[in-house]
Amino acid sequence: MHRTQNINIHNHFDMCDNGDTGKSIYKQQQWNDLFHDSHQPLEQQKSLPSVAQFQRHYEREVGNALTSFGEDAAISVCLTSQSERLTASRLTGGYEFGNEYLLNRDPPPPPHQRKFSNIMTDAVKNRNFLVDLLAIFFGIGTWIGVNGTFIQVPLLVKEAPESWSLPSYLSVAVQIGNIGPIAYALIQHFSKRKISDALFIYILLVIGTLSAIFTSFFYIKTVIINGEERSLPLYILTFLSALTACTSSVLFMPYMGRFKEFYLVTYFVGEGLSGLLPSVVSLIQGVGGDTECVLVNTTKTGEEIDEKKTSPPLFGTMEFFIFIFAMFICSVIAFTMLDRLKIAKREYVAGQIDFGNNYKYSEDNTTINSSYNSPVNHNNTSQQTESTTQISSNEYILLLLLIGCLSFFANGMFNSIQSYSSLPYGNSAYHLSVTLSVIANPVACFMAIFIPHTSLRPIYALCSLCAILTAYVFTTACMSPIPPLHGTNAGEIIVIFTWTLLIGAVSYTKLSISSIMRAQGGRSLVWTGGLTQIGALLGSVLIFILINYTNTFRESDTNSC
Repeated sequence: MHRTQNINIHNHFDMCDNGDTGKSIYKQQQWNDLFHDSHQPLEQQKSLPSVAQFQRHYEREVGNALTSFGEDAAISVCLTSQSERLTASRLTGGYEFGNEYLLNRDPPPPPHQRKFSNIMTDAVKNRNFLVDLLAIFFGIGTWIGVNGTFIQVPLLVKEAPESWSLPSYLSVAVQIGNIGPIAYALIQHFSKRKISDALFIYILLVIGTLSAIFTSFFYIKTVIINGEERSLPLYILTFLSALTACTSSVLFMPYMGRFKEFYLVTYFVGEGLSGLLPSVVSLIQGVGGDTECVLVNTTKTGEEIDEKKTSPPLFGTMEFFIFIFAMFICSVIAFTMLDRLKIAKREYVAGQIDFGNNYKYSEDNTTINSSYNSPVNHNNTSQQTESTTQISSNEYILLLLLIGCLSFFANGMFNSIQSYSSLPYGNSAYHLSVTLSVIANPVACFMAIFIPHTSLRPIYALCSLCAILTAYVFTTACMSPIPPLHGTNAGEIIVIFTWTLLIGAVSYTKLSISSIMRAQGGRSLVWTGGLTQIGALLGSVLIFILINYTNTFRESDTNSC
């Protein structure tokens, strides 16, 4: 211990001898002005001893200062010139200054400004915005095909023979798409020659692109199966879109793990935009309003003949899926640039990248804050340690179970029951609840850029909120076709607001969990994606059985006026 103190004492004196006291930061003109200052105190005009004399006479005092008061007190004795004393007095207005000034370091921001400053620094510093843009377009190509299909459901249920139960069939088709991640895992495990992850991504993006353009022409076609008319072409094309979407959870998202953490966030923003962009187009398209019974004729006996009529949307489903096709093209181009450009590869953070997206991170790159570490900002050390969010094995398992449970409801059930929950309030309510809830996804991801999302307690609180909102939407769906506040504006507003808040909260919570799992390294993101798809598969199968083989959910009689 005494030896360490002696070394520190001599280091401080060496620093004084070498001139590391901040003299270089002042202009020569400032020194000249100070030398001619006629108001110098009398004691400051006296000549000061040399540094060597200072070291001989005050070594013991410096040692005591270092031991008792730390680095600030020891370094402050290095102010041995009149000019430095006067400069410090003039420039600080008589206030105390710390070792940042003496060591040529920028002083830390005031305490009330540090949090905002750190947030803004994390958001914009040391990042390449071209890579951000490419990550966003890459993320758009994940779920845009599936999201586009479900956003069109308010229009499709009017024409499809399955009517209100159509979303449950589409949900099953989506979950069959989980054959994609299963096939990928088997190939990676048993293949003697490791296949590049990028090649799988190229194949999946091409499949999604082709499914979008074919859907625009064949979505309305039906076939007879066991004497019943079914929208089989739509099922198959939805499955192909889902093949891309489901595999993205265990391939696309882990692929982004090789980049700095904030690019994973922008990737999630792009994944959210895969719902936002179709939603905006859908809002422009409109749903055509509620179906109304219009008097078309009167019989000789005076009996009125009514006919159901619905005003058409601004443009049809075919044009909508052509837009989805164009977005897939942009996603393919973005991934090609992300995978090939050197400017993108310079943003890698993983210390080692193996096949199967198995990463090993160096210690200083485990969190987003690693890119912003200052040489000596001791005040931020505790904040950087907290942002790492190291968790125990029990918490690790709990987070995996939570994301599996969230996916069980959000990815597996919500799309299937939304028609029963919202459609009784009218076509407009259903259309808005579907569209706005999809918009809530990217909004939640965008909020995650500026709001810390790696603490466990807020995650548990959000899960509780999601449970309450889920209970309400299930209540309205089970009470269909006459849910609470049926036929009132209040009921319509509440169901739209509930669905929007629910999907936003679920999206933010899933992103928070994914960010924490990413910080754990290894194959944590692969496990996260796997549990996401397993939960979604179980949820969709269960809700399909409940809708089509029980009387739990009922639709209203819309065949007659």
